[in-house]
Amino acid sequence: MSSKNMIWTALFLVAGCNWGVTVTRAFCVTPTTPLRKAFTTDRRLEYQVGLSSRISRVERHRSWSASSSSSKSVTLHQGREDEAEPSLTQETKKPISPASEFGTPLPESASNFNKAAVGIIKNAVFDILFAGDSLDRSYARFYALETIARMPYFSYLSVLHLYETLGKWRRAEYMKIHFAESWNELHHLLIMEELGGNARFQDRFVAQHVAFGYYWFVVAAYLFNPILAYNLNEAVEEHAFETYEKFVEQYGDTLEQLEAPQVAKDYYSEGDLYMFDAMHSHQTSSSSCESDLRRRPKCETLRDVFCNIRDDEAEHVRTMAYL
Repeated sequence: MSSKNMIWTALFLVAGCNWGVTVTRAFCVTPTTPLRKAFTTDRRLEYQVGLSSRISRVERHRSWSASSSSSKSVTLHQGREDEAEPSLTQETKKPISPASEFGTPLPESASNFNKAAVGIIKNAVFDILFAGDSLDRSYARFYALETIARMPYFSYLSVLHLYETLGKWRRAEYMKIHFAESWNELHHLLIMEELGGNARFQDRFVAQHVAFGYYWFVVAAYLFNPILAYNLNEAVEEHAFETYEKFVEQYGDTLEQLEAPQVAKDYYSEGDLYMFDAMHSHQTSSSSCESDLRRRPKCETLRDVFCNIRDDEAEHVRTMAYL
């Protein structure tokens, strides 16, 4: 193929992507989507307030930069004059998100179907391929789980970068959140590799090939309806939370006698905790001193590590439920 033909082909591909996104938005009505249920109403509102506070501060900073130095009032991005952070007792306006911009409300039946499908796949595939009660087989199962669990966040970022490239939508805060989540899942994977979860070729083969297909499936789902993609991942993370919870209950005494891997200590306590904190946006305070509200888990034994991973999965569930 000549260079001229290659250039024309590339242009047609870009135009086709642009047309596809436009048609998708045209046929998908995008009313403001109500918040779906998190664990409880109070915890959902707590998360909503925290994330709204973060985004409000970003918007306020932009408004300050754009205003003159003599201005005495601050105009927020939404057009309100309000310097007070939202509290847990007052209604908080949901920030514009990919779900509210491109998504359509998901019926309860679809949410229940996602949960059932995730449960069936777990029982019919992973519980068979990674059968065994030993710690080694548990580490292999967790290695596969974490390899696959990273994919949705890669998919979200890919689509959001596509929207930004095509000039459809841009909001860096959500890309930061999803990157922090992918960074968190990466360290779960590194921990499982250090424990030997990737020792067998067949385990790596299954995990990597399922992850490859899952990535593209989530890309398609996110393009079609972000709410659907978020809800599906919420169900996946709920199962991950339950899996780690049962594992800690079953092997807690044994894990208590084993030292935490260094990669876990670096991520949870001894290293740079910037990305770890970025994942916990619902705990962000309006104060400039937020260290007392930040999660600082203990990470001395292997039991501490798996408790921390379990709690991370709960954090992902809350994020997906809100978004």
